[in-house]
Order: sequence, then structure tokens, then C-alpha cells
Amino acid sequence: MTQPRIHLLPTDDDGFREAVAAGGGSLVQDAAAAEAVVVPFKSDPQDLLDAVEHEGIRWVQLPSAGIEAFAESMRRRPDIAWTSAKGAYALPVGEHALALTLALLRDLPRRAVARTWEPQSGRSLHGMRAVVVGAGGIGRRIMDLLHVFDVEVTAVRRRPEPVEEADRTISTHDLPDVLPFQDVVIVAAALTEDTQHLIGRAELEAMRTDAILVNIARGGLVDTDALVDALQGQWIGGAALDVTDPEPLPDGHPLWELQRCLITPHTADTMEMIRPLIFARIERNLRAFASDGELEGLVDPRAGY
Repeated sequence: MTQPRIHLLPTDDDGFREAVAAGGGSLVQDAAAAEAVVVPFKSDPQDLLDAVEHEGIRWVQLPSAGIEAFAESMRRRPDIAWTSAKGAYALPVGEHALALTLALLRDLPRRAVARTWEPQSGRSLHGMRAVVVGAGGIGRRIMDLLHVFDVEVTAVRRRPEPVEEADRTISTHDLPDVLPFQDVVIVAAALTEDTQHLIGRAELEAMRTDAILVNIARGGLVDTDALVDALQGQWIGGAALDVTDPEPLPDGHPLWELQRCLITPHTADTMEMIRPLIFARIERNLRAFASDGELEGLVDPRAGY
């Protein structure tokens, strides 16, 4: 097995260098001499765009599940293999989605700031109905966790091909038809031109007044202005957001003032959680690349996920 020649984009994180070495790769400074590119966290998209101009590049490993920042590079080189971190962070993100769901149902945002003994309230997740928008690794992990609570799960994806972890699967086109019957709506899809504001005013109006919305994917999947109106007008029972649009959410934004809105600062997958996960994926994919094996996290450059 030959050592793949890997160009690592600029980074101060030695973990990426160690992962390349552990996977059997050989680092090269000049992208023109490389066969593949590994992209660290917080990389400049222009650096990747410059690197993939070289014809010898046959594979690129991206650091995150959301890849919209590198869309131009993928459009430029749809002929090469692109892999992302999709699925790699499913365990911590799924855990956070469940935590947010339970917190809203149990009225924990209000309880956390209460300074008096209030009347009992809260609902159990057991036996509820939930729709999970997105059926990648994270979405499937969320579905698995929901089934522990005997939740009836509907998966929503671009095409209604069956998802093993769901009780049924529908297309995004049919989402408005099922929303009036759901207790929980969890957004776990990729952000693309087609999914921008997938949860908009019409979808929020279709939800039940006691239903909750959880977004652990990308802020742009939800129309923020419509969500503010939905919470202020009590169209829905509450929202829990680990991602927002804009992000970071500015101080003084109306969402901060809404009692039925729980916001966490994109902490579903902190660096401490995900560094070992992406390093392990780099190692496995390097070995697969060297042996013409199957790469994990393959991305469709045209679809954007």
C-alpha cells in the first residue's frame, strides 16, 4: 500500500497532522504534488479553492457536516471524491437534540429562572409523534433516541425512500400535510439553496399550538422572522435552537426575550467533542483512499450534502 500524498490546509491544530500520519498519509506542502486535501476547522474557503485547481487532487476531506462554505470548490471540481463529517458527530448532536426536546417539554427554561414555587406543568415525551427533517447520520441517531421513548417517528427527506429508523418516510413536499399532527418537529437537514427557510411561515402556521420546534442543523433552515412571529403569537408551543440566523445571534434580538425560546450557542458538538471524531474519520478515510476502499461521508457536490 502506497502512502497517499496529502496537502493539509493551514492550521495550528497538530491533531490533523497526527491523524494524517496515523492513517498512513504523507504530508506535502505543495498542493500541486498532492493527491488529496484535508481541510481543518476554520479554514479559508479560498485556500481550498486554490488547492483543488490542481488536476492531481482526487479526494477532499472536509471538517464539518455542513459544507455550504465550500460550495464553490465543489462546483469547480465535481469530478473528485468529496467527503464531509456527516454522521461522524451524530452521537453528541443527537444527545443535544434530545436534551433540548426534553427541556422544552418539561418547561425547564421557565423553571431555570423561576424564583417562586409555581403550579405543576410539563409533558412526557413518551408516546408522542415527532417529525425529523433530514435523514443523514444525525437525523437517524435522533430517530433511534426518540424510539426509546416510544415516539412515532416520521422522517422527511428530499425523496421519500424508506428510512429504517423511522416509522414512515415522506418527501419535503409532503411536510406541510403532516405538521398539524406532530408534537415535536426536529430539524436535522443540510442547508442548501433548496432547503433555505424550509421551515417558514406556512410551516409554522401549520404546526399545533402546543407543538415544539428544535433546530440543531443550520440556522438558515428556519425563517427567523417567521419564528419570532410564531412565538410571539403563540402559534407554536416553543422552540429550542442550537443554531440561528444570523449566527451568532446578536444581543437584543427578539428571540432572546421570548420565554418559550431556549437558545444554546451552537454547542451540540463542541470542539472537545468532535476533534477525536473527525481525526478518526480522517484516519479511516486515508486507509480507504490508499486501498481503493469505500470512503465514509461521501458528498454529492451537486446536491450540496
